[in-house]
Amino acid sequence: MGAPFRYAMCNEAFEGQPFDQVCRLLRRLGYGGIEIAPFTLAADPLDISAAQRAEYRRMMSDEGIGFVGLHWLLVTPKKIHVSGPDAELRAASWGHVRNLVDLCADLAGNGESNGVMIFGSPKQRSSTGGLTPAEAKRNFIEGMASVAPHAAERGVTILMEALPKSQSDVITTLEEAAGVVREVGSAGLKTMFDSHNAEDETEPHARLVEKYFELIRHVHVNEMDGKHPGTGNYDFVSIFRALDRLHYDGWISVEAFDFSFGGEKIATDTIEYLKLQERTAKGGSR
Repeated sequence: MGAPFRYAMCNEAFEGQPFDQVCRLLRRLGYGGIEIAPFTLAADPLDISAAQRAEYRRMMSDEGIGFVGLHWLLVTPKKIHVSGPDAELRAASWGHVRNLVDLCADLAGNGESNGVMIFGSPKQRSSTGGLTPAEAKRNFIEGMASVAPHAAERGVTILMEALPKSQSDVITTLEEAAGVVREVGSAGLKTMFDSHNAEDETEPHARLVEKYFELIRHVHVNEMDGKHPGTGNYDFVSIFRALDRLHYDGWISVEAFDFSFGGEKIATDTIEYLKLQERTAKGGSR
């Protein structure tokens, strides 16, 4: 049995609440980290000043919560597309991603290890403008190859997230995501596993985790319908058994898509449920 898992939660469920209060609540409930959607901090995340970045670092430090990284990278500003036919827009969009790398590193402020950036953003990467999915994917890979070295220099790891076909037609399986990581070949690019977004996978999810574990640097947990863990019947025990057996030491981060329960209830119910699943998994793996 390995070390206890490290749990985090995305701050999107608490949008509008003071950041320091969210950090305090998560820490009190037993979470060790917070994952941040940049648009919750500013309409244009790049407008966050150096002083404001330092203040967010201070709040996380004061409340005893770790900075995990960024997700929902390209929600704002609106005119962003990283794989379309407009070369000028693509260049500007990848420039925005490069600047988000700096935001991530500045929010972490740890030097060598400055968090992860989960690259989902379905609307901003799907094929458009008459391109085929294959053409859009090629544009995406070229753009990613242009920013991954900068991520590595700043100690940030961009994570290529596979998205189901219901969300995007560009990189829809972990196999494809792993292929992108290997083609780019940079320490600044790896992949991750998201239970909800694995809906199109044909292999058991625990087997996928084992198969691509060498490239997986982060795990998102949610039910297949997007609600928080414990509201459905997803088999977290098998995933946790695989992670424990492989000595996973990254974050397990809650990313619910249904906020109707309220952020505090989602956070409270989920941490209790996940720890129960962890105890079951580790008890059964001895």
